[in-house]
Amino acid sequence: MSAGKPGKVSAALKARVEAGTLDADPLQANAAAALDRVSAELSQTKKSRGLLSGLFSSAPEAVRGAYLVGQVGRGKTMLMDLFFDQVSIREKRRVHYHEFMDDMHQAIAAFRKSAHGQGDRDPVAAVVKPVLAETRLLCLDEFQVQDITNAMLLGRLFEKLWAGGVTVVATSNTAPDHLYENGLNRQLVLPFISALKAHVEVVELDGPTDYRRLKFEGEAVYQFGTGPEVDAAMDRLWLKLTGGEQGEATVLSSLGRSIAVPQAAMGAARFGFADLCEKPLGARDYVRLSHAYDAVMLDHVPQFDRVRSDASKRFIQLVDTLYDRGVKLAASFAVPLDELAQDSKTKAEFARCVSRLVEMQSAEYLAAGHRETPVET
Repeated sequence: MSAGKPGKVSAALKARVEAGTLDADPLQANAAAALDRVSAELSQTKKSRGLLSGLFSSAPEAVRGAYLVGQVGRGKTMLMDLFFDQVSIREKRRVHYHEFMDDMHQAIAAFRKSAHGQGDRDPVAAVVKPVLAETRLLCLDEFQVQDITNAMLLGRLFEKLWAGGVTVVATSNTAPDHLYENGLNRQLVLPFISALKAHVEVVELDGPTDYRRLKFEGEAVYQFGTGPEVDAAMDRLWLKLTGGEQGEATVLSSLGRSIAVPQAAMGAARFGFADLCEKPLGARDYVRLSHAYDAVMLDHVPQFDRVRSDASKRFIQLVDTLYDRGVKLAASFAVPLDELAQDSKTKAEFARCVSRLVEMQSAEYLAAGHRETPVET
């Protein structure tokens, strides 16, 4: 990155500001510059590795990553989107922090049950090895240490990732010094926190404006009825949610399967009802979706009867998952909420779902951030 010339992340951010998609924000500009530095250094080490390949067997030193911290709605996810899209290396992976840690715990459990795990081999080293083989950049969304099982694993796991040359970029609502605050045996996590701060640049994004809240301010997130007027209203809301971007089709990976996303932009995803509720998707798929996006738009939710039993069950599960995570839902319904279920059996199944749908259009729900753990019901 030459002097005076903005990096790719800064350029992409500036283009959105100039197009009116985003408002200029000096904290976001500062974070983009930090991400440009990470991207440039990763690109440089990529060239160095190519030149020195075969001469040295040791892993390269990890590029110092970045840790974007701030309250909800300050643009962390949007900046991560720009960074991940712009960074030039292929060996990159983006995953929600909790999903990554769950994968590691499951891999460790599987290793211990295997023949390889019966001796003195270190299970953490064993499960990190395939990660190192295919990952030089690990992007973690919503880094948040909340339970003792993750807290106990963090130090050994990330020590081996960094030693293996993996660069970590993360977003979080919590500054490193406050991770696992008041947690059980927190003193055991302090060495990891010190190591984290040594391996990442902490970038604060705590400006006064909650951009996520502004997307929904004054908007009716539900439309009722069918036809071009309803579709046009949904199109207008979509463009407000995405800052004027139509979005692009993408794919989410979930337990080795692929979830097609017809439109995605600026932390929002848009689906037709059939895309999510008439395909063989399950709870884990909806959890994956809730981790990937702040807002979900669902077009053409029908009225339900017993003929649509499977679709209605998936719809209820989808709403429960989005609600538990605090994800915002915009949707068009063929009929009013209290008429979604046609017969008495379906109405009984829909009672809680309708109650949650009512709450999810409230100003209080729309103003709140993501929930880290499912709420009690």
